[in-house]
This record gives sequence, structure tokens and C-alpha cells, in this order.
Amino acid sequence: MPFVQIELLEGRTVEQKRLLVEKVTQAIGESIGAPAEKVTIIIRDMAKENYANAGKLSCDK
Repeated sequence: MPFVQIELLEGRTVEQKRLLVEKVTQAIGESIGAPAEKVTIIIRDMAKENYANAGKLSCDK
């Protein structure tokens, strides 16, 4: 039973997330043979002020 955690910066639409989980589920099924009903995906939306790269908050870019 695969568990997948995806962390994204906030701002994606429900439609984008729906497509993402469909494609990730399909890729897992194709690569390791897991049935779709056994794939669990957790999406975590991060506020841009909670993510930094190269010493800069994402909200400041």
C-alpha cells in the first residue's frame, strides 16, 4: 500500500490537484503494480511565507 506525500506552494486549483493525483496514481500502478485503490496521496499546501530557498522567503520573490 503506497503512501505518497506531495508538498506544494499554495495556489494550485482543485482541477490541477485532481489531475496530479490521477497521474501519480497511474505512475505508481505502472511502475510497481500497485492497484489504484491501494494508493494513498496526501497533498500539503504550504503558505509562501513558510518556504524559503537561497535565504529568501518565497513570498518575497
